[in-house]
Amino acid sequence: MGKFLLINGSPNEHGCTYTALHELEKALQAEGMETEWVFLGNEPQHGCTACMTCQSTGECIFDDKVNDITRRLDTIDGIIAGSPVYYGCPSGPLLSFLDRLCLINEYRLYRKLAASVLSCRRGGASGAFMALNQCFLNCSMTIVGSEYWNQVHGMAPEEVAGDPEGLQTMRVLGQNIAWLQKSIEAGRSAGIEAPVYEKRIYTNFVR
Repeated sequence: MGKFLLINGSPNEHGCTYTALHELEKALQAEGMETEWVFLGNEPQHGCTACMTCQSTGECIFDDKVNDITRRLDTIDGIIAGSPVYYGCPSGPLLSFLDRLCLINEYRLYRKLAASVLSCRRGGASGAFMALNQCFLNCSMTIVGSEYWNQVHGMAPEEVAGDPEGLQTMRVLGQNIAWLQKSIEAGRSAGIEAPVYEKRIYTNFVR
């Protein structure tokens, strides 16, 4: 029915971010969606060097999980990126990963679903949401929300498990993602075609 990547950008594989994403995963699977985990936290993630080689080869010069996902992107219907909040920002490895993934696959990501999920001890989520969502918005992806901002609170997984509103927000987010994916597939079956865009215009502020 639909396949979604759950990207865990935390250095702790089964910490607070995982706890939030796992709650969302259960809601997705209950709606017939398939999920796949990508854990970044314990591996160095090379930042984009703006070499632009990917624009001619279709792959990054750093052959890692970015290229693995790029090769399989046509089988993936959406991306859910999860991160702890550090000084009002997502984790550095996650941002580096998304920078390269989105640059290589900007057009292939068009109209796929996306969501950001954040784990906060207390605050700082607004800036972190903005950083993650900008990656998705620039690729014409549809960002999915819930009945509250897609975040949980806690310093440890046990504390996140004790955040009933946060966990409910994750479940509703999963339901919304599944509903939108089913709606997209129903539209395709009904013959609704994707938009045909005009040729891209690039301008600089200084001409």
